[in-house]
Amino acid sequence: MAAKKTPVAKADKVPTARAAGAPAEAEELAVRAGEEPWTPQEVEEARGELASEAERLKEELVASGEALDGLMRDSGDGAGDDDADTGTKNITREHEMALAANAREMLYQTERALERLDAGTYGLCENCGNPIGKARMQAFPRATLCVECKQQQERR
Repeated sequence: MAAKKTPVAKADKVPTARAAGAPAEAEELAVRAGEEPWTPQEVEEARGELASEAERLKEELVASGEALDGLMRDSGDGAGDDDADTGTKNITREHEMALAANAREMLYQTERALERLDAGTYGLCENCGNPIGKARMQAFPRATLCVECKQQQERR
C-alpha cells in the first residue's frame, strides 16, 4: 500500500535579486507550510555551525594528509616485514584514505550549504524545488533533498 503524500506548499517568498555576494535575508529562506520563518539568529546559528564544521574538516584533511604521507613513506620500507606487518600497513593506509575521502565529501557538502545559504536557496530541495523543512535543515544543515525525494533516491 502506497503511503499517502501530504501536499507540500512552495515557499511563500521567492528569493529576490540581491547585490552580488550579499547574503540572503532570513525571511527569504524557504520553509514548509505551517513552519515559522527563519529568524536572523537561526540563520547566523546555521551559518556559524556550517563554518565551524568546514574549518574542522579542513583541519582533519590536513592531519589525514600528513598521516597518509607518513604511511606512504613507510610502505616502501618493508625490509624484514612479514605478511601480517605488510597487511596491517595496507589496511591502515586504506582506512586513512577512506577517512580522507569522507572528510573531503563532507567538506564539499558543507561548503555547498554555505553557498546555498548566501544565495537564498538554502532549504529548497534540489530535486523538486519544494521547501525541505526548517526542522530538517536545523537537524541536518547539509540536506539538499526533502524527505520525500530522499526516500525516492534511497529506493533506487
